[in-house]
Amino acid sequence: MPATAPASAPPMWTKFVISGFAGVSGWMFVHPFDVLKVRMQVNKSKVGALATLMNIHKQEGITGLYSGLSAAVTRQLTYTTLRLGLYDVIRDKLSEGRSDIPFYLKLGTGLAAGATAATICCPVEVSLVRMQADGNRPLADRRNYKHIFDAMMRVTAEEGITTLWRGVVPTVFRGAVVSTTQLATYDQAKSMLKSFNILNEGVGLHLASSLISGFVYCFTSLPLDICKTRMQDQKPDVKTGKLPYTSVFQALYKIPQQEGIFALWKGFGPYFARGGGHTVGMFIFAEQYKTIVKNFYASK
Repeated sequence: MPATAPASAPPMWTKFVISGFAGVSGWMFVHPFDVLKVRMQVNKSKVGALATLMNIHKQEGITGLYSGLSAAVTRQLTYTTLRLGLYDVIRDKLSEGRSDIPFYLKLGTGLAAGATAATICCPVEVSLVRMQADGNRPLADRRNYKHIFDAMMRVTAEEGITTLWRGVVPTVFRGAVVSTTQLATYDQAKSMLKSFNILNEGVGLHLASSLISGFVYCFTSLPLDICKTRMQDQKPDVKTGKLPYTSVFQALYKIPQQEGIFALWKGFGPYFARGGGHTVGMFIFAEQYKTIVKNFYASK
């Protein structure tokens, strides 16, 4: 008979549940920054974060900062659940028989988990971007999706099901970069801070590691995030009928050519507030949830 897991070991499915709950818990605090980031990215004029924020408040009120919240929560319950859950499962499998794994294996694990999750969850990403960016459009040009499921059904009916995977390449690239840098960097930072006796296990260690992780992932992933946002929100040109951006590589070339190299890091402030803030919240919540689950199964 196959060996059974010890009674004190939490089942594998708890990794995915913890990941989803940690993602949602961390997200609730940073959603307004994500809306601000998207509005700045789809606006090709050089408008700053404060002006964009004031414009949202003037035209839509405070609720405008929570545009697309249903899609964002759905994204956490799908994309974050998958990428964090898969990362933990694969990493733990590779760690069997040793205390830690090399950094390159952590990077590879993050890449695989992120790319897989991003591919599966691209329809949620497309819906989220469109719902958040809608307020930037003229009233007559707005899509006015009621919620994420309305968005996905209307996109399928009006533009074809393949539109739900529009921008899948930059989405997957970004997902791979985010997971590779965010998850692997967090693990490595924790390991190094403990090994050099800088910090011991606890909230202080989790906070420092997540801040390092958040900055690295935001800096490396923002150019891809801007390309993804532009591609998913774009409409065909009225005169030519062609889409402005045809591939992630074309977008990476066209955006700085037309708007300057720093356009690839446009909205870094709100992006870091959103990405770094979510990274900190997500990992701290995840560590606390892991402790609760571990203690629960240890007491059984």
